[in-house]
Amino acid sequence: MAGENHTLVTEFLIQGFSKVPRLQVLLFAVFLILYVVALSGNLLIVVAISTNPTLHTPMYCFLVNLAAVDILCTSTILPKVLESLVVPGDTISYGGCLAQLFFFTWALGAELLLLSAMAYDRYVAICRPLHYRVLMGPRACTMLATAVWAVSLTNTSVNMGLMVHLPFCHSNVVEHFFCEIPPLLKLACAPTHLNEAMAFAADVFLAVGNFSVTLASYGCIMANILRVHSALGKSRAFSTCSSHLLVVSMYYSTVIYTYIRPASNYSLDRDKVVSIIYTSVAPTLNPLIYTLRNTEVKAALRQLISPHS
Repeated sequence: MAGENHTLVTEFLIQGFSKVPRLQVLLFAVFLILYVVALSGNLLIVVAISTNPTLHTPMYCFLVNLAAVDILCTSTILPKVLESLVVPGDTISYGGCLAQLFFFTWALGAELLLLSAMAYDRYVAICRPLHYRVLMGPRACTMLATAVWAVSLTNTSVNMGLMVHLPFCHSNVVEHFFCEIPPLLKLACAPTHLNEAMAFAADVFLAVGNFSVTLASYGCIMANILRVHSALGKSRAFSTCSSHLLVVSMYYSTVIYTYIRPASNYSLDRDKVVSIIYTSVAPTLNPLIYTLRNTEVKAALRQLISPHS
């Protein structure tokens, strides 16, 4: 697209996925299932925990926030993905692209911080149980959850402030299935060093930093579990921690991979696959991983679905 000012760009063309009809039908079905499962699963968690007074504890407070983040993330990305698989040559307006980028980046940062906060909560509960009510009381939990959203919003606002000042004149074709920072920076016809430096710094703080906190928390938890004399207790605890660590590692590693590199190293097909994990797969798995072995949440869900049973 010709032009030297980004105001001339009125829309972007989302390249999306393969244009082979059969493959598009398969992809549509897969993304539709992921979206329905993610949306329904996370909504059920929010409603079940919110309506059950016995679950109004720090751990479940974080679960509600995580579910809200996953709803925001999938609802920002997947409806447009489904549309692009049906509508040939799908486009998104300049404002719509920036709005999608804003809410996705906000959700992404909040999820990274929440996973770290949840790991810290479990560390205090397991390794310092006598101090749990002091360190993770209702006020502390509320302040921590508020800080998660506020810090992520601040990071998002800085990135967006840098993005809106970039002129786009090389092309209006987004080599991705949604508007994300790396593919958009490739379209800019002005230096993007500051944008890339900010994205790198945010990734180091939000992804690498929080991943380190999460690993340290689980390391202390596992060391504490090893002192448990019951073999059954060890097995259950390790099973729960391993499931959480699997999802956390998958999520953090893909985000770090995407944002730690210069935009010039962006690879269309490879990065699409990586992005699917943290935009679609992880939000779908989170309700299952964090509640599947939780008898209290399962009981609340059964009561919600069949209140008279």
